[in-house]
Amino acid sequence: MLSALWLRKPVQGRGVFLGRFAFTVDSKGRLAIPARFRAGLTNGLVLTRGVDPCLALYPMEAWTPLAARIDALSIADSDTRAFRRLVFAEAADLELDSQGRILVPAALRDYAGIERDAVVIGVHSFVEVWSADRWERHAERAAIDPSELAHRLANLI
Repeated sequence: MLSALWLRKPVQGRGVFLGRFAFTVDSKGRLAIPARFRAGLTNGLVLTRGVDPCLALYPMEAWTPLAARIDALSIADSDTRAFRRLVFAEAADLELDSQGRILVPAALRDYAGIERDAVVIGVHSFVEVWSADRWERHAERAAIDPSELAHRLANLI
C-alpha cells in the first residue's frame, strides 16, 4: 500500500515532466537538468532515493504534499518507519545553479550507482535519475506487452 504514495495527481499550475535524456555527471557531482524541466524546478527541488534503484527529484510544489502524507503515516508500523527513512534520510533540498545543474550528494550517487553517465527521465509529476547502466538493465527487464500491462492496471487508470 505504501507504493500508492508515489502516485500523485499533477500539481496545479505547473507543467509535467516528460521524456528521457542522457547526461554526464561531472567530477564535482553536478548533473545538468534538461532545459525543458528547469521551469518546473525554479521554486526549489528535493532529491531523494527512489523506490527503484534510482533517484527521485521532486519540484517543491510536489514534494511538500507528498512529504506531509508520508509524515502523517503512523510510526507504529515498521514498514512505515522503513519507508520514511528511505524517503527522508538522504533527501537533499537543492536549487538549480546558474547553468541548470544540481549537485548530487555522494550518498545519493552511491545509492543509485551513478558514477558518470546518467539518464534523466520525466515521470509526469516528478523526475527520476538513473545510472545509465541500471536504466538499460531496468528497461530490458521491464519490456512487456503494453496491452498486457494496460489490462493489469485497468482498475487504477
